[in-house]
Amino acid sequence: MAEQPARKAPKAQEARVVRTERLTPHMVRIVLGGEGLADFAADEFTDHYIKLIFPAPGVTYPEPFDMTRIREEFPREQWPTTRTYTVRAWDSAQRELTVDFVVHGDEGLAGPWAARAEVGETVRFLGPGGGYAPDPAADWHLLVGDESALPAIAASLERLPEGAVGHAFIEVESPAEEQKIALPAGVELRWLHRSGRPVGDALLAAVQALDFPPGDVHAFVHGEAGFVKDLRRHLRLERQVPRERLSISGYWRLGKTDEAWRAIKRDWNEQVEREQETRPTAA
Repeated sequence: MAEQPARKAPKAQEARVVRTERLTPHMVRIVLGGEGLADFAADEFTDHYIKLIFPAPGVTYPEPFDMTRIREEFPREQWPTTRTYTVRAWDSAQRELTVDFVVHGDEGLAGPWAARAEVGETVRFLGPGGGYAPDPAADWHLLVGDESALPAIAASLERLPEGAVGHAFIEVESPAEEQKIALPAGVELRWLHRSGRPVGDALLAAVQALDFPPGDVHAFVHGEAGFVKDLRRHLRLERQVPRERLSISGYWRLGKTDEAWRAIKRDWNEQVEREQETRPTAA
């Protein structure tokens, strides 16, 4: 068998911090700009995402920055770490990229960085990726998520046409975490307050209690993997929503680091899909 060529790492892009803003007690907005965004584009999907690159502590990489070279020349423990974040907005005219970060003190990697980020600071990232945008042909829309999905849900609501109909549920810890989001008059947005309860409990209850409008629904459900699994079962088996009309995935998993969750995410999602698509037969 012929030896397969080594897979090249995706090319990193570079930007700089041009503005920062504390949106709520636990949400920070970073606006990126600079000449490095000259070829960037994120106009197709409303869940576009980038992978921010964080150097390993104490490690300096050669310039120009090259992920392929780093992976070839540095031991694995010295490779940069990546964190995935949604593109909240992309202004092609101003060449500005907006990313919102959930911040819980010094917990995590990207959140603490965002809280301390300074104007002029250089940021490197991979992407964008993405795969969802509200279908204008749908009869109505359903958007559900916790804080991690808030940027994508907000971007999706702002993309909906004026006559769109739908329901959006966003779970946050308290009223202080709510944000102003532009949305069509026919779409109802409900903020659900966790108030110390398990993440996703309020979302599951709200969707289960919802009186579904008639017609074709296009749904976007993302956030902590546990409640996403429960909502997927409810939507597919009890509400009979076709799989192709669902954008649904766990952005994170309670009790797992980002690296640990990414390592098992694909297999976990496939197992969930197999379990929920295999319906019991009548006795």
